[in-house]
Amino acid sequence: MTPMVHLLLLPLLFSITCGKDLEEKKGPFQNAFLNVPEATPVPYPIHQFQVTHPDVDNFRLSGEGEGDIRISKDGWLYLENPLKWSQDNNYVIKVEALTGEEVVEGPIYVTINVLDVNNNAPHFNQSDYTAAVRENSPAGVPFTRVFALDEDDPESPNARLSYSLVSQIPNKHGVLLFQVDPVTGEVSTTEEGQRRLKAREAIQYSSGEDPTVETLRRKFSDYCPGHAVPYEANPFFTCVERAEKRRWDANPLEDPDYTLLLRVQDLGGASPTALSGNAKVHVVVQQNLWVNPGPMTIAEHWKQTYPVVIAKVQSNEPGAFYSLVQKEREMRFPFQIRENGEILLTEELDREVKSQYILVVLARDEMDNEVEPPMEIQVVVKDINDRAPACENEESVFEVQEDEPIGSMVDRLQAHDDDEPHTLNSQLTYTIVSQEPPGSARAFSIDGSLGTIQTLQMLQRRRQQVYKLHVRVSDPDFSTECKVTIKVIDVNNELPVFETTHYDNATLAEDTAVGHTVLVLRATDADDPDSGSSRIQFHITAGNEGDVFTVETDGSGVGYLVVAQPLDFESSATYKLQIDARNPEPLKKGLEYGAESTAFVLVSLTDVDENPEFSLDVLHVTVPENTTRGSVLVKVEAKDPEGKEISFKLDGDTQGWLEIDAATGEIKTKANLDRETLESFEVTVTAFEKENPDRFADSVVYVRLLDVNDNYPKLTATQAFICVKKPEPVVLQAHDTDSAPFSHPFTFAFAHGKKSPNWDLRRVDDTSAKLTLKKAPTEDKTFILPITIKDNAGMGITHAFEVKVCDCTELGYCYIQPGERGSTLGIGATVGILVGTLAFCVIAFIVVIKRVNKGNKKGNALSEEEDRNMM
Repeated sequence: MTPMVHLLLLPLLFSITCGKDLEEKKGPFQNAFLNVPEATPVPYPIHQFQVTHPDVDNFRLSGEGEGDIRISKDGWLYLENPLKWSQDNNYVIKVEALTGEEVVEGPIYVTINVLDVNNNAPHFNQSDYTAAVRENSPAGVPFTRVFALDEDDPESPNARLSYSLVSQIPNKHGVLLFQVDPVTGEVSTTEEGQRRLKAREAIQYSSGEDPTVETLRRKFSDYCPGHAVPYEANPFFTCVERAEKRRWDANPLEDPDYTLLLRVQDLGGASPTALSGNAKVHVVVQQNLWVNPGPMTIAEHWKQTYPVVIAKVQSNEPGAFYSLVQKEREMRFPFQIRENGEILLTEELDREVKSQYILVVLARDEMDNEVEPPMEIQVVVKDINDRAPACENEESVFEVQEDEPIGSMVDRLQAHDDDEPHTLNSQLTYTIVSQEPPGSARAFSIDGSLGTIQTLQMLQRRRQQVYKLHVRVSDPDFSTECKVTIKVIDVNNELPVFETTHYDNATLAEDTAVGHTVLVLRATDADDPDSGSSRIQFHITAGNEGDVFTVETDGSGVGYLVVAQPLDFESSATYKLQIDARNPEPLKKGLEYGAESTAFVLVSLTDVDENPEFSLDVLHVTVPENTTRGSVLVKVEAKDPEGKEISFKLDGDTQGWLEIDAATGEIKTKANLDRETLESFEVTVTAFEKENPDRFADSVVYVRLLDVNDNYPKLTATQAFICVKKPEPVVLQAHDTDSAPFSHPFTFAFAHGKKSPNWDLRRVDDTSAKLTLKKAPTEDKTFILPITIKDNAGMGITHAFEVKVCDCTELGYCYIQPGERGSTLGIGATVGILVGTLAFCVIAFIVVIKRVNKGNKKGNALSEEEDRNMM
């Protein structure tokens, strides 16, 4: 059966280029770009060329992939063999239309891109891994890593790998102790693993001790001194010896503590069609010697011979060097550490000075690198009863009204103990030791636990005005005496009286400073002087909206009405204040405050011409840089407290981009904005009274410009040379003044979009590409290569890059014939060159402007025929 018959019988398996059906896989005889999935069944039709010449009877195909790609006599391009992405992902072939052996159309170039399909399962670089993890290892900190490969396209989801944990053996409690990072393959413990992982039971070895049989025998003899049975005949010793040897020689492959089954999947593990691979990780749990010995409790004033050992630490790394620092920044630090990890206390501790310490132990190697995570050890200082109770005041003075009923509360005696709170050491007991005058009956009692004093009789001021008590305050071991004076005051049966109930009107300017005294208030009280019944407090009870005023007093009957908040004539021009005079002690039953204890004050404000006020002192505006002229960016708002007409002006616009409407405060653009010139700037808006410009206020407007894609990538250099005998690649560097996402990464490609037989162009990084000469010319020659550079948004143009291929000197520069160095041109030739150059610049400028306006449309300044000649 002929290939043509195969073509007619094959079903349509996929779409090409723009997804056209088989009947639509026809096109004019011109350059084409075709996409073909790898492993497509063959033979398979790709594309049919339509020619205009009436005598075409055959086609000729040459170039890459000739053995895998064929063309029939009627112009059908088809696959002879399946394509493989891993072998070559791009083919460039030349097609010519023939009449007999004569080329009547073409040649044209067809680029076939091989699309990767997910036909390679990921696989681990080894099927069995071994690892060791220490018990109590921090969750999430990796202790080993697995690695997998996938031969599919690394830039496609087909090679995007995801790791997962399938099972853990053993898993008696159904709780996973391990986890794997789905992206990196790093294996670590879970939080449950951090708590539950335990190493096999083992003997602990001190720093400097080697785990050997001789060490084991010595430890056994120390633990069981005087045993007469030989070691090899002692079943207890031989049991421990076998267990230790098994631990010393633990092989994760042969005797693991845990076996983890891991899976790797492509397509990110998110598709039911994802392919997978498996591997095992055999884990041995090792003993962790780096164990925190805290928290420790040490009694204050511990009587010992200092320094004394209080704890010991041991690193998992033999030969580690230890150091000890305090977590808090304090001068006193009574701790040290020895080379063997023993922690010493150097002096007595005092809980009342410091109740706890945080010791930070560091373990480092000879290169001063940390071999263990820093260990924080808490040391708690235990309290002992070494502090006696103390009175808060040298003498406590209380007052009680006469005729108060028996059991009335007088007050509470304040005392404290510096020993640890809420312990017996600081539990206080109160007892009245003596009372003066001594001959009178007991007039007071005290609560033994709280220290509250109550009356035992109805007191009469005419009988006794003052009582003095001595109260013993005790803890379990110590005691002290506090002095208490109790004054019996008469009943509050006199009212405070103002000198006048209506004060003269007070007038204030609205800019009067806070703290200014408006007037002085005076009142008197006929009760006993220096008692709560005669002390007078002043309260503003009405008319003080916004708490603009307050009254300051010391209780002697004199009060000062002062300004407490800034005044505002426009908010309130007058205040009618009601001020009440009151005693801190309650009045005698049946007595009430009257009009004589209330005064009224009228305060009037005078208007002051104030500056205009902005609603906001600072404004932030963010706009795109391509905002059209005349657009309103923001409207500032301001008003005059007195309602006068205001105007606006704008300062600080160094670029001349903005203008402000003097009447409305609208800030508009009057020129094109350019983020590449200035990304952010600030201007000052001034609001002023039109009739009095000296009354003004300022507000700052911060403007930030957002980038738009208005610049295309440009080459930093447009010329280069390559030495024939030692051809080194040329690095093309480009830059774009836009910011992300309108700048790099850039794409570099030849303008005609196909491979070149003489040149290779590959991207190096986000902003550069490498141009390599594949086939050297037979003589020195200068090539003009059309190279298209696009930014991340797909905007770009074609650049003419000039490469001179030449013989080079020993210093690596192109050799120039002596006669060429001094050659000059005549005046006519010079003028002609200048005119031609200017004309070329004008044409290039027009082309660039058109391409920038078209945005993402592809520009090409050279015809395809010229491109092929240049290449």
